Amino acid sequence: MTAIDSASAPRTAPIAAVGALTFRAGRWIDGWDAEDHGQWESGGRRIAGRNLRWSIFAEFLGFVVWQLWSIVVISLPTAGFAFDVGQTFWLISMPSLVGATLRFPYTFMVARFGGRNWTVVSAALLLLPVIGLALCVGSPETPFPVMLGIAALAGLGGGNFASSMSNITFFYPQREKGWALGVNAAGGNLGAAVAQFVVPIVITIGAASTLALPAAGWVWVPLIIVAVVGAALRMNNLSTARSDFAASAAALREPHLWILAFLYLGTFGSFIGFAGVFPKLIVDQFPEFSSFHIGTATLSLAFLGALCGSLARPYGGKLADRFGGAVITLGAFIAMAALTAVVMVMLPLIGFWGFLALFLLLFTASGMGNGATYRMIPTVFSWRAGADDAHRTSGDIGSQRKAAAALGVISAIGAYGGFLVPQVLGLSKATTGGYTAGLGWFLGAYLVMIAVTALVYVRAGRRTGTRL
Repeated sequence: MTAIDSASAPRTAPIAAVGALTFRAGRWIDGWDAEDHGQWESGGRRIAGRNLRWSIFAEFLGFVVWQLWSIVVISLPTAGFAFDVGQTFWLISMPSLVGATLRFPYTFMVARFGGRNWTVVSAALLLLPVIGLALCVGSPETPFPVMLGIAALAGLGGGNFASSMSNITFFYPQREKGWALGVNAAGGNLGAAVAQFVVPIVITIGAASTLALPAAGWVWVPLIIVAVVGAALRMNNLSTARSDFAASAAALREPHLWILAFLYLGTFGSFIGFAGVFPKLIVDQFPEFSSFHIGTATLSLAFLGALCGSLARPYGGKLADRFGGAVITLGAFIAMAALTAVVMVMLPLIGFWGFLALFLLLFTASGMGNGATYRMIPTVFSWRAGADDAHRTSGDIGSQRKAAAALGVISAIGAYGGFLVPQVLGLSKATTGGYTAGLGWFLGAYLVMIAVTALVYVRAGRRTGTRL
């Protein structure tokens, strides 16, 4: 059977069985029930962990590809490209626009093809944007529409998140979803930091007076191949990881899907949007600190923002496991609003190191908010289904499938922040000559999100005694 086994493949002739689990050709598993404690402890945890590790690696590379242009664009002028402010911000934001849109169909690919099978396909597709980037940045004569098209291909990396998270939510019991989803997402989010750390080094090390800009693409090809092979050999498809049109339509009709999507736009959207634009902000505000030389290599500190946000995400999920996602999300928005206000007021006075410290705290708050808000999604759907303890039980299979569909839709809407943040800041820069106006718009949005979180979820949780 090929690596791309259709979900319609024959589901007979089991080749092995352990307890209630049946293993079939094509690495399919029947009978998976993460809420069954005996099954979980007798082998389910080990299987879930193996799938989680390879999911993290593939998703990590997806984020690398998704964020490559955020760091490549600041080197384009040195390499001989002459793009104006608007074109530069379009190159930064186009991958997020495409990636966010792809998350809608990617959400349903796990149910259609199987988690392992779709991971193989989606990882292999990452070869297109990295090879395309390597070819087009080698010549300053490459026209802007071609560059924009290749940047759009990088959106393939952004789509991976939705299918990965949808897949992992089926592998873990409700009581451990916050940590599992947080670690999976954090491992992926780290790709943004690694891309911004590695690219300045590989394009300058040993390059003397020129930039080896195509290396920004070629360096990831071997790792993508490893991800494809590893997913094919080590991951599994779950026959219970199914979705149907009725469940998806029911999720879309649920008002809380749209409320949670709005909140996730504030947490994850802020993270991915600021991660994409942070290298450009440093270059514009503090050009003398835009790069540091280590021998013949160059290092940018912009990667620290994405790093802090990525590392904070699983702890946001862990705190949400303990205290409820609503309370942690509320705290994250309060911190983000306060930090944004301080940056607006103090930017002319604090210098680079103060600017960096405040933004690292902002990234950390958004990362914790990412984990907490995402943890709320299965809890809210379980709560709406009438589960006795929605925080610790996932409800019936119908509510689980609705939640899985909602995870993908909400992650897609949140990812549009990667497009909106650079576009808002680019508009602010073009019209006012600075970024203060754009930050003011974000502050207003955070204040609205604080009110929504407190009035809808924190209050409901206290009224019903449920940790939402």
